Amino acid sequence: MESIERLADRCLLPGFIGTDPPDWILRRAAAGLGGVCLYARNVESPSQLSALTSCLHAENPRLVIAIDEEGGDVTRLEAATGSSYPGNLALGTVDDIELTRSVARSMGADLAAAGVDLDLAPVADVNSNPINPVIGVRAFGSTPDRVAAHTAAWVAGLQDAGVAACAKHFPGHGDTSLDSHLDLPFVEQDPHEGALEPFRAAIAGGVRAVMSAHIVVVAVDSLPGTISPKVMTGLLRGELGFEGIAVSDGLEMRAIADGVSLVEGTVLALAAGCDLLCIGGGLAGEDVAVELRDAIVAAVRVGRVSEARLAEAAARVDALAAWRSRQSVHVTPDREIGLAAARRAVSADGKVRVGGHPVVVRLTSTPSQAAGVVPWGVAAPLAQLGARVTAVELDAEHADIEAILGQAAGRSLVLVVRNLHRHPWMAAAVEAVLAKRPDAIVVEMGLPACRPAGAAAYIATHGAARVCGVAAAEVLIGR
Repeated sequence: MESIERLADRCLLPGFIGTDPPDWILRRAAAGLGGVCLYARNVESPSQLSALTSCLHAENPRLVIAIDEEGGDVTRLEAATGSSYPGNLALGTVDDIELTRSVARSMGADLAAAGVDLDLAPVADVNSNPINPVIGVRAFGSTPDRVAAHTAAWVAGLQDAGVAACAKHFPGHGDTSLDSHLDLPFVEQDPHEGALEPFRAAIAGGVRAVMSAHIVVVAVDSLPGTISPKVMTGLLRGELGFEGIAVSDGLEMRAIADGVSLVEGTVLALAAGCDLLCIGGGLAGEDVAVELRDAIVAAVRVGRVSEARLAEAAARVDALAAWRSRQSVHVTPDREIGLAAARRAVSADGKVRVGGHPVVVRLTSTPSQAAGVVPWGVAAPLAQLGARVTAVELDAEHADIEAILGQAAGRSLVLVVRNLHRHPWMAAAVEAVLAKRPDAIVVEMGLPACRPAGAAAYIATHGAARVCGVAAAEVLIGR
C-alpha cells in the first residue's frame, strides 16, 4: 500500500511560475504528484507549451496536466492575442448543437497537441442572474434546457479529441451576484429548480470530471459547496450518480481562504468529496504544496479524514490519468470554425456601417480574475481590415466626453462596451455621447442585457473573444 504522504501528494493540483517547470515541480512530479494546473503565465507559444508538458510527462506519465481553456473570454492558450474560438454565450445564442460540439472538438485538438490532459471546462452554470459578475458570457445561456444541451455537446466534442472535460461550477454558480474569487456568494434557489440539469446532462454524456463551486446553496447546506459533504458526496455522488473525479475550484480563492483558511479548506474539501485539490492560481510555490500535503497527512493520522477516503481520491486521479493514456485519437483542429461560429453569433440593428476613418472608443473596467487580462475590442480588427482607426480608451476615472466628441466630429463613432448593465459610469458615459451623437454605434461585447435607449445602431457579439471582435469589425465595414 502507498504511504499516506504519497496518497496526499496524488490529490494535489498546484501551479507554478514561468514557462519552464521549476526543479521542485519536476522533483515532486517524479515522486508521484497528482497533477499541475497551467495558467497564462506558463504559456508562451504552442511549441513551448508542448515542450513544457513533454518535460512534465517525462517525469511522470501519470501526471495530470490541467488548464482553464473555455474559449471566449477565458483563454490560457491564447491569452496574449484573444481566443480563436467564441465562448459559451455565443455558441448558446447560435443554438446549433453540432456547431458547439465541433468548436469544442477543435479546441480539444489544440489541447491534445499541447499535451494537456484535463480541460477545466465547460462552464455548465445557468446564468439566471444577469448581474452575475463572474459567469455572464461564460454560460451558454439563462435557461436550463439550452445550457444542458450545449454542455453535453461541448463535453462530447472535447472528449472526442481525447482530452478530459470538467463541468463546472457544481451545483451551479449562475444565480449569484458575487464573485467567489473575492467573496462567498449565497444562492437561495434550490438547484433542483434548474441549476442541476446541465450537470445531469454532462454526467449522462460521460464527463470525466466535475468542479465544485465556492458558494453556499442554502437549500442544501450552510457550508460552501466545495467543503460540503451534502453537496460533493450526497448530491453529486448519491443523487446524480457521478463516478468520475471531483475537482475543487481554486482553494486560495477568498470564498474559502478568507473563511475557513486555505489549509483547513483543503482538508475539508477532501473530506467532503473533492478528489483533486486545485491551488496555485496565486500561491504557486513548493512551500504551499508541502504545507497542504502535510495538513492532509495530519488530518488522516488524527482521524479527521479516513485513509479510505484519501485512497479513493488518489485512485480517481489515477483513473483519469489512465483514461487519458488510452486516448489514441488524432483530431485536426479546424482553423476556420471559430470565426465562422463568431459570425453566426453576431446580431446587428440599425445603421452599423462606418466610414474609412472611424473613432473607436473602448470603455474598460477591471477584468474578472477568471478571465484575466486578455486583448479585446474592435479597433485592432478594424485596422487589420483596412480602416484608419483612431482608438481611444476610457475608464471610470478618465471619461472626457467632450474631448471624444470633438475628436470624432465629422467621423464615424463606435462605442465598445463589455457588460454595460453592470457599470453605471459606463452607461452614463454612453448615454451622454448618444445624446449628442445619436448616430454613434454601440458594440456590446459582454452580456447584451441593457441596450441604451438612445442606441439606434447596436451590435451584440455575445462575447469578447478575438474572433468575436473580428466578426463585429466585418459587420462595421460591411464585409
